[in-house]
Amino acid sequence: MFARLPIRIPWPGALHPARMRSVELFWWTVTLVLMAVGFIGTVLPILPGTTVILAAAVLHRIMLGAEKSIGWRSFAVLTALTLASYALDFAGGYLGARRFGATRWGMFGAIAGGLIGIFFALPGLLIGPIIGTVAGEIIGGKRLASAGRAGWGALLGNLAGILGKLLIALAMVSWFLVAAPAPF
Repeated sequence: MFARLPIRIPWPGALHPARMRSVELFWWTVTLVLMAVGFIGTVLPILPGTTVILAAAVLHRIMLGAEKSIGWRSFAVLTALTLASYALDFAGGYLGARRFGATRWGMFGAIAGGLIGIFFALPGLLIGPIIGTVAGEIIGGKRLASAGRAGWGALLGNLAGILGKLLIALAMVSWFLVAAPAPF
């Protein structure tokens, strides 16, 4: 009674070449915009910068397929760089404060100041660990001058950590652009 009509599903491989090219350029644009947002996120701690860059690379691979995106070795390198950026971020403030003579009280104060500083956006994240380090050192019995020195070390360590994360993010974006086949 009813004739069976063949249903054609337009899979990406079955699209017209011009349409496929525009889809590919769209996903390249989305990937590059996400990577730019991630790059900005390494300086502004509102977004997890290197994680956004890694997510952009994963999205690119999922949407364009293995033949038009990066391979597993590149994913391993990008993941290792992401983990290294977080390790550098945590170690920067700690090593800076430690280098300038902070004690355990100062370290605990820096951690508490950083956690409280999260709620005050960028200024809180930069100033919170410094105030926490100074407060921790004063609570621990140090004088204001040596506590201020430890706070200065926390600031320099945080700035060094941000610079290191920025360089790692630049390396991640560069690695992706070199490893991925060009869309044109």
